[in-house]
Amino acid sequence: MILATEIREGMALKIEGTIFKVIEAKVHAGSGQMQGFVSARLLNLSTGHYTERRFRTDEKVEDVELIRKPMEYIYNDGDLYYFMDPQTYEQVGVPKEALGNFARFLKEGMKVDVEFLGEEPVSVRSPKTVDLKVVLTGSGVKEAQDNTMKSATLENGIEILVPQFIKEGEIVRVDVETMKYVERVTQKK
Repeated sequence: MILATEIREGMALKIEGTIFKVIEAKVHAGSGQMQGFVSARLLNLSTGHYTERRFRTDEKVEDVELIRKPMEYIYNDGDLYYFMDPQTYEQVGVPKEALGNFARFLKEGMKVDVEFLGEEPVSVRSPKTVDLKVVLTGSGVKEAQDNTMKSATLENGIEILVPQFIKEGEIVRVDVETMKYVERVTQKK
C-alpha cells in the first residue's frame, strides 16, 4: 500500500479488484478550506478504457508490481498481439485492449517492454513517440505559412496532419497518445 501522493506515471494500481496502469498523475495542493488531492488518468488493463480518478492525499492505494521483459513484436491475429522473447523464443499474446492507441503503431520487429503480472502479460510499455514513413501526401503550397498543415498517410495507414515541407518517403515522429506530428526525422546518409 502506498499513499496517493506517491502515485507515479507507469505504476500499476489495484482498485476494487481491477488492475489499472497510471498514465498521468498530478498532486494538487490544498488551500484554505479546500483539501489537497491527487488526480490520476488511469488505463483499465482488462478493458482498455481510460478513466479519471481523484484520491485524497492521505488515501492509501494498493500498488501492484509489474515485471518488465524486453520483447519483439511479431504479429497479431485480430484480438491478440504476439510478442517474442529474443533469448528464449517464447511467445506471448497481449490483448488489443491493453495496448490502447499503441496497437496502431506496432511494426513487425519493433522492440518493446511487455509487462507481466505474475506469468500473465497485461500491458506493453509504449514509447512516447514513434518514427514512421510518409507514404502519401500532397505537394506543399509554396505560398503557405509555416504553420499551415496538410494531410499525410503513414506506412501504418494512419492519416495525420503534417507541415507543408514534408514530402513522401520522409520519416516523421508521431506522438503515440495524441497521434499528432512532432517533428521530421533526419535520415543518415
